[in-house]
Parts: sequence; structure tokens; C-alpha cells
Amino acid sequence: MNSTAILETLIAFPTVSGTPNADLIAYAEAHLEALGARIAKVPGPIDGTWNLWATLGPDDVRGIVLSGHSDVVPVAGQDWSSDPFTLTRRGDRLFGRGAADMKGFLACALSAFTRAAARKGDLRAPLHLAITCEEEVGCIGVRTLLPSLSELPVQPLLCIVGEPTSMRLATGHKGKLAFRAACTGRAAHSALPTQGLNAIFLASEFVAAAREEQARIEREGAHDDAFEVPYSTLHVGTIRGGTALNIVPESCTMELELRSVPGEDARAVFARLSEAAERIVEPYRSRCPEAAITLQIVNSYPGLDSGEDPWLDFMTALTGTNERIKLAFGTEGGLLDQTLDAAVVVCGPGSMDQGHKPDEFVTVEQLARCDAMLDAVVARLCAPGIEAA
Repeated sequence: MNSTAILETLIAFPTVSGTPNADLIAYAEAHLEALGARIAKVPGPIDGTWNLWATLGPDDVRGIVLSGHSDVVPVAGQDWSSDPFTLTRRGDRLFGRGAADMKGFLACALSAFTRAAARKGDLRAPLHLAITCEEEVGCIGVRTLLPSLSELPVQPLLCIVGEPTSMRLATGHKGKLAFRAACTGRAAHSALPTQGLNAIFLASEFVAAAREEQARIEREGAHDDAFEVPYSTLHVGTIRGGTALNIVPESCTMELELRSVPGEDARAVFARLSEAAERIVEPYRSRCPEAAITLQIVNSYPGLDSGEDPWLDFMTALTGTNERIKLAFGTEGGLLDQTLDAAVVVCGPGSMDQGHKPDEFVTVEQLARCDAMLDAVVARLCAPGIEAA
């Protein structure tokens, strides 16, 4: 089956984050086992979710990993022109949820395994495939697979994470620290506000502190001009508080996010914000001992900085351009880079400009370019001297 036919099957699995991906994994497992690949599965963090690891070729030599996630973002509330879980072609565009992010790459990877199996006798080094779950909700699914990858008897040389980059080579992305700020005041009748402590007012002071920290980051923090926004960004995403107009609100909760460039100490930023929270509530404690702003980290993943590695030159040649980019969005690449003794890059078909939107699509041309790249990867695995990029 070619990549487009495989993509049609993958799109039909409605693997929205938080729901099972078992049917998709079963399909991939059957496809790969029929080719002679060795399979291992690891349960994900939610019932019915799985990570899959497949290997084709010898297992005593360092090889190359293709990596992609199986989950997609929801379609609820989006106005699609066609069924999001039925691949629909209009001209050069293939529409469907996950077409770009990132079942297009998974389809190319499974197709590449088919072509690699036809050359199985020529493979001097293994081709690996990682299919993960629950990436879209903070890269949580891959974490159950990481212990197995760290204990591989032979570590790979290169890992290609196939997030959509329009087939440009990405050698870095920002990390993420997501946290919650819970503001506690004291309820009172709104006619007697001095008897209470307005938790929303506490939250507003903390928002001001976050904005001051963002200004400090822009002045003094790490910078990397390869990113579209060359510094780390601190963002308030949600704020919820109060129960009724005539009640001084007792509680208010905010969700914040730090997207940090490599080199920024995200935990130090979090520590400064914790200190700012304490400074805000301290003046209120004499009359309201319960006053508090409590910060709690709810998710984090590291950024990626591939540095310099001979395999980057190999990948640059495969993309047909000398361009190397860094991504504003996060991937599993940072976690894989911390786990594998391998060069980790991001390169895949489609554009994140189409991701997470109605009428998400990937073009036939992008799939063809990805097929060509993976054919070159397989050819490299069949050539002598794999250790030398």
C-alpha cells in the first residue's frame, strides 16, 4: 500500500486524545508483523492507549528511528467541509483530522517499512518505528515508553520526529512548563467588602507580576534568533473565579504557560513567580491568615537543541536545502533527546499552519517528498559503514 492509501486508513481511526488508540495500533501491528518486523507494545497513561515500538533488520547495530504520535486534537465545534475522519481529496490536498499533525508522517513511515522489507536482506542496520499516544495533551503518552528506550541494548544513531515542518529540517524547539495559580481570599457580602478578601484582586496582582517577569525575560533572558519569537514567553491562558456578583470571591484559579528557549532556566522563572506570589499575599495575612497564591506545575517537557552532529548534515542533504529551522511548538523530540543516545531532529510532511484547524490537510506533493526522504534513509541503512554519517 502506498502512503495515501495508508493515510486513508489511519484517518478513519478517530484517535482523539483521551480516547483509545488500540484499533490504530492493532492495524499498525498487523501491517508491521506481516513485513517481519519485531514488535513491542507498552500501555499508555489512559486505558486503551498504547505505544508501539517496531524494528526491522539486525538488532546488534545502531540504526535509525522514525517517530510519530497517533493521537489527534478534537473536532468538536469546528466547521468542516467534509467528514474529518474520512480522507477527502480535493486537487492536490488530502483533508482529514490528523492529515498534517501527524498521521501523514505515520503513513509514510509504514509505507517505508513496506519498501524496506523488500530489501530486508540488504539491511545492514535496523529501521525502528515509534508510534506514541497522548502527545497532544502535553507529551504524556511517550513517557511510558521512554524507560524501554533508555534500556535498548544498542542505541540508535538518529531519530526523526515527523511533526509537520513542510519537510524542512528542524533542529530545535521550545520547552513548556504549564502551571496553575490558585488564589485564596475570604468570602463576604459585596456590600461589606472590607470583611472579605477578593481573590480576583489577588489574581490581578499576580497577572501584573507575570507581566513584569515577561518583561524581565525579554530584557535579560536567553535569546535565540532562530525562533520566530526569539525569547521565552509567559502566557496566562485561563482565569476562573467568583460565584455571584454580590459575593466577594473567595477563590480564583489561573492557568499559565511558559514556552522557554533552550538555555532558559524554566524552574528559576517558576521560583521567581512563587516568590512574587508570596510578596503579594503577605500584606493581607494579618487580617486574613488564609490568604494565599499557590502555584502547582501540571505539565512540562523539555525543549530540543540538536547542536552539531554529523547526522544533521545527512538530514540536511535529504531535505534538498541547507535550511535549518527551530519550531515555536513543542514535540516529543526533547524527551527523546534526553532518553536516546542519538541525534534527534524534527522533519515531516505538511504544515502546522493547517494543524488543529477545520479542514486540516496535507498535500500529495508533501507526502511524496517524505516518501523520497525515507527511501534515502532506507538506502543509507543498506549501505556499509552506518556509524559514519
